[in-house]
Amino acid sequence: MRKVVYFFSLFFLFQSSLLAYSSNPKDFINELVNDAINKLSNKNLNKEQKKIFIEEIAEENVDINALGLYTLGEIRKSSTKDDISNYQISFKKYFLKSLTSRLTDYSSSKFEVVGEDKKSANYTIINSTIIPEDGLEIKIDWRVYTKNPEKPLIRDLIVEGLSLARTQKEEFSSILSSNNNDIKVLINKLEEFSNN
Repeated sequence: MRKVVYFFSLFFLFQSSLLAYSSNPKDFINELVNDAINKLSNKNLNKEQKKIFIEEIAEENVDINALGLYTLGEIRKSSTKDDISNYQISFKKYFLKSLTSRLTDYSSSKFEVVGEDKKSANYTIINSTIIPEDGLEIKIDWRVYTKNPEKPLIRDLIVEGLSLARTQKEEFSSILSSNNNDIKVLINKLEEFSNN
């Protein structure tokens, strides 16, 4: 779970403020990342301000609800509306805490969009590389959802070939299968993480 949290944290550290960005997926990612790198290099931002910044950006630019349902897997079809609602609340808190738990300044990172692959009218994969301070290049593909062409949303990251959404789904599936597919157990585990 820590590896997934780390890469999601890495991803959202490169998001930006609630400004209007291009609706073109390639430009959207490029503008978000570069703007965020510039803003997070501001020495006047303290850790709490960066935490709030990241949470606001995630809520604005990531389809957290869809990601939550995807990571829940097939059990969402047999769960009650109340359980799904409670899960979504817990997942959002978990997700936002995950993003801010490893807050680091990536202001000196180098980011470049290197390609795009329009999969359908609703999805585009944006290929990029980022070189953090340690100098090790990381390949990141961004899955951008464009059902509303005026408001692209990020639905997944593929870091060095590893889908973070799929990894999280597998982890949640393991928790559920070890606990008789009791969604309440998963909700409790998400709450425990969020409250620590």
